[in-house]
Parts: sequence; structure tokens; C-alpha cells
Amino acid sequence: MEFTKKWAKEQDKQDALSSYRKKFFIPQHKNADCVYFTGNSLGLQPKTTAASIQQELNDWAKYGVEGHFLAKNRWVDYHEFLTEKTARLVGAMTEEVVMMNQLTSNLHFLMVSFYRPTKQRYKIICEAKAFPSDQYALQSQIKFHGYKTEDALIEIFPREGEHNLRTEDVLSVIEKHKNELALVMIGGVNYLTGQVFDIKKITKAAQNVGAICGWDLAHAAGNIRLELHNWGVDFACWCSYKYLNSGPGSVAGAFVHKKHLKNTDLPLFAGWWGHDKDERFKMEREFRPMLTAERWQLSNAPVLSMAAYKAAIAIFDDAGMAALTEKSKSLTAYLEFVIEEINKSQPAEKKFEIITPKKERGCQLSVIAHGRGKELHKKLMDAGVIADWREPNVIRMAPVPLYNSFEDVFRFGEILKSIPS
Repeated sequence: MEFTKKWAKEQDKQDALSSYRKKFFIPQHKNADCVYFTGNSLGLQPKTTAASIQQELNDWAKYGVEGHFLAKNRWVDYHEFLTEKTARLVGAMTEEVVMMNQLTSNLHFLMVSFYRPTKQRYKIICEAKAFPSDQYALQSQIKFHGYKTEDALIEIFPREGEHNLRTEDVLSVIEKHKNELALVMIGGVNYLTGQVFDIKKITKAAQNVGAICGWDLAHAAGNIRLELHNWGVDFACWCSYKYLNSGPGSVAGAFVHKKHLKNTDLPLFAGWWGHDKDERFKMEREFRPMLTAERWQLSNAPVLSMAAYKAAIAIFDDAGMAALTEKSKSLTAYLEFVIEEINKSQPAEKKFEIITPKKERGCQLSVIAHGRGKELHKKLMDAGVIADWREPNVIRMAPVPLYNSFEDVFRFGEILKSIPS
């Protein structure tokens, strides 16, 4: 690797996915493309999004309510248009996934079914410094069932002096609480550090002691390779507005493993869109659940946000996660290299410390900017770099393989190097 524009441009010429950048709108700064490294917060807009939404607006104007049955993409079936590509994205069977609601809503609805505390088994394990929404959801579920958070919620912290959790420590905590454990619920990729957890190993460990294992995949879906069915994950949920580029607050995803789908005794909060679709419009009094993940649906599809997702997931499916993750490895490795090259000229107290583990990462790198405050982030923004700042001194950067380039990484490095220490 070389920290030179020539080397970066050469990599972009050899990149088989480079053409995908042209499929997105890149925010501008002084009439040039920004260096956009916040796809882990909000992905960029595909150029096909407007037409996808406009199709549904046109059919709404043309048909009114009859668009449910006469629209080009029948609204009554709309979520089904998303299922096959979504299943490929997360490594699932089609009956195991559904697009619905938003992430935390899905987490709550799934925990109604899968967090079933008893007098003996009532504890939940999660990672410390989980995304706050997960923390709030877990705490409120515990309180809803009449337990105390300080007793029932077990947070796993990194070892002293470390930033990330060791898998063996997670497994050790599961074993320690095996007789009281009801649920393990962890973020597949930690939002702050970018650490990728061993989903397969942790899931198996939880299930081996009689617990359920669920995952928040907000920072994993569209970022890392997932095999939810083969890994035996009980349930999972994720948003689609980060790596999946479906727009702010757009529709979210949910996964329920096939082994649970025929269990009609699972408790859940029911709604009519989870009712047997062949009988749904008979408006019968008794709920008859579908034997797929669609059972957890409540209301009819939010067609306009799904239209945005439909445009975005088509791009992912065309590129393929195998190719995207290979480019991600190279692009992230180059960002790491550039940061370490810059560190060579920094005073010891002002060096940039990468806290994302090298062997457990997707495309996000989180960096502690030692001896610097938020002014550094402002200077980056003023120079055309859109990155994410987390107090007190962490910069999160995600060189997304769909639309970021090696030249983006080089430009970022040049700008960072030019900011006085």
C-alpha cells in the first residue's frame, strides 16, 4: 500500500464495483464530492429511489384505494416483493424474514414472543455500551415483567484497559448465569467500536444452556456476511437506513428462525396483517397466524418507505454481499494504513488510536483522537469530510464499498494530515 493519490486511483481502476458509486447521489462540498464516511449512520440515496417512490405516488393518484389491488406493484402484496432479496442479504430462508415497522418496534414485538421470563429464568445478557435504544428496550421489557433492571440485566464490559469484548468472556458470563438466563440479546456489530461479534458461537452457547439468543443487526445488515439460518439464530432485527440506503427512518427488517414458525402457541401482539393472508379480508374475529415471519406483522405495508427500500435492496442484490465484503476488507485496510501513516508524524499525545479490532470488523473504523476535542471534527467537516463524532473523542468512519473509493480514503488522509495537531 501507498499513501499516494496515484496508488489510490490505480486501486479504483481495478475495482470491479467502482461503477456502483455512480448509482448514488454524493453530497457536495465546494462543487466537489464530499468524503462521505457515515454510511453506518445514514446511507446515501440511490438515484433510482425517486422513481420507485413516484411509481407508487402515481398509482395512488390513479387508483386511490384500489391501488392495493390494481397498482403495478400491488400494495396488498408489497412486503413480499422485498422478501427474497432480503433473505439473501441476511442468509435466511424466505419464510424467516419480513420487512415491517422500525428496528426498536420490531425488537419489542419479538421480545414479546422470545423473552418469557420465569421465576428461575429471567435474566438478560447484553453488551455494555450497547446502542441506547437497545438498552431502553431491554430495561423496559424487564420492568414490564415485574423484575428489577439491576438484578435481571447483565451487562458485559471489556476487560480493564481494553475497548472490546473477548468472545471467551461472553461465553464465560453465559455459563456463569446459565441457570437463570432467559435471553442473550447483543448488537451484531457494536455501534461505537465497530467490533463484529461471533454470532454463531455466542448463539450456540446461549442455546446450549437453555436460553434464547437474539441479535440487533442495525450495524451488521449490509455490512458483514450473515448466515442467520445456518447459525441457528432465534430472532433478529435491523434497520434499513444505514448500510441499506433506504432513507431516514425507513422500514426495518425482522428474522425468526424456521424452528419457531410452526409453534402457534408462541405469544405475540397480533395485528391483522399477521393473519392468514388467504382469510385476512374475511375479517374474522379469531386471529389465525401465518406460519412465517409475517405472523409478527401488525398493519398493512408502509408502501412509500418500502418503495425506497425496494430500490436500494435491488442494488445490493446486484452487487452481491460476497463481492461487497471483499472490497470492504481492502478499503478498510487502506483506511487503517493511512491513519497509521499519519500517526508517524503526530506527537505521542496526539496520535489516533484505532479501537476497532483488526480481525473482528466490517467497514467501520472507530478512532480515539487523543488530545483533541470536537474542533477536529468541525475542521474535517469544513474540509468536506462527513464523519461521525461520539463524545468525548471518538471518530467513527465507514468507507462503504458500494459508493466509497480508495481515492476517498486518500483524500481523507490528506485532509486529516493537514489539520494542525
